[in-house]
Amino acid sequence: MTPRQRVLAALDHRQTDRVPCDFWAEEPAWNRLLAHMGHEDRDRLLEELRVDIRHLEVPEPPERPVGGGVFQNFWGERYVYKRTPWGPMRDDTKGALAGATEFRELESFDWPSPDQLDHSHLTEQCRRWEPYALLYGFADVWQRPALVRGLAEMFVDMVERPGWVHFLCRKFTDFYREDYARAAEATAGRIDLYLLISDLGSQSGPLISLDMFRQFVAPYLKEMIDWIHALGGKVLYHTCGSIRPFIPHLIELGVDVLDPIQPTGPDMAPEELKREFGDRISFHGGIDMQHLLTRGTPDDVRRQVQRYCRVLGRGGGYILAPGHLFQPDVPPENISAMYEADRSA
Repeated sequence: MTPRQRVLAALDHRQTDRVPCDFWAEEPAWNRLLAHMGHEDRDRLLEELRVDIRHLEVPEPPERPVGGGVFQNFWGERYVYKRTPWGPMRDDTKGALAGATEFRELESFDWPSPDQLDHSHLTEQCRRWEPYALLYGFADVWQRPALVRGLAEMFVDMVERPGWVHFLCRKFTDFYREDYARAAEATAGRIDLYLLISDLGSQSGPLISLDMFRQFVAPYLKEMIDWIHALGGKVLYHTCGSIRPFIPHLIELGVDVLDPIQPTGPDMAPEELKREFGDRISFHGGIDMQHLLTRGTPDDVRRQVQRYCRVLGRGGGYILAPGHLFQPDVPPENISAMYEADRSA
């Protein structure tokens, strides 16, 4: 099977020759792994690891400093950079609208336009990665608005100023609908997966109630999901944390693939997820970033990979990937072990 055939078959819940896989990494993790491999060719690295998906990208407008070591991106997210031996890592702070006390401050904010993104780069990427499944985007319709507003402020708004929340979520939804439409046009409909993001869980349970989810998150997810399907793609929905209560609702909304199935406890174990939901949704991720990949041995990693592939990959419906983007504290040997492991279902 070609890499794309392998991914599409798995998402169609058909058995594949081996479980397909994806690769996500923070920039310092890329730097550390490439230094370990002795070259700087990212395409070559992904080929060596037998990765089946390629991530299409368009350059974003440049960030700008706002003082005190803080930077702001085109959305109004703010962050500082923490040093690591392999390069700087972003650490979020309160966003540009965290101090807003009047609705007019939201209305008058300098909101970005999809015109600021150059989608022409996608044509060459599609040509270069023709054999692979293609993933595009970073559409976030609730969490990223919360970063711009400030997480604590967003939670208060959901109770006291619901109109503010809907205003912010609408801004992001409208932007990403147009972004995804332009990406589909630039690639002649070649994109297989579109990313949709909004973290709903903490380590121990949901961040918000189901009622809050239905009021503030689900309508915008549904709009993006229907739009992605209309563009001919499948929805890869990312939410970290212990989110078991949300899974039936995400299936009802039309999510095709759930990422990263973070192993936060027994209710997020692959056996439980496959038993209850495996015939209705596909899974992406699962290999523990917090403990296994950072502190385990390569043999520990291989055993977990084999477990996830055997359980979730049976009959299709699984893409092997880490439980979050690879972090710079993950030993390169463990990354190699993850992709070298037996991926038989």
